[in-house]
Amino acid sequence: MASPETRTYSVGASSTDTHGRVMCSARNHHFIVDGPVQNGAPGEAVTPAELFLTGIAACGVELVQAIAKIEATPLQSIHVDISGTLDRSNPVRTDVSVFNAVHIHFHLTGVSAVQGSALIDRFKGR
Repeated sequence: MASPETRTYSVGASSTDTHGRVMCSARNHHFIVDGPVQNGAPGEAVTPAELFLTGIAACGVELVQAIAKIEATPLQSIHVDISGTLDRSNPVRTDVSVFNAVHIHFHLTGVSAVQGSALIDRFKGR
């Protein structure tokens, strides 16, 4: 039996009739992801790299909210901006593609600078 602390997630992705367009599913949610135009894909829908960064930003929002609630910190709202740079001419690793740089900025309201820093530090520690 799995520990209550163990969480398992499953998603799926399938090719479509359009080259570079992917049908994704998570539980009962379905959405389209497009590869970038540089790969000959449509580039109209969210790309895998954008989806990856979105997952990090969403995790930041949700987790900071959860920490603030547990610690009774008066967080009113949170917004996360994240950007990533992938430079194929200057790879970080030769065996896999990874971002050369990722920048994440948290914008918190309702908390002091000290409280905000503590919340972000707790997030980074997870």
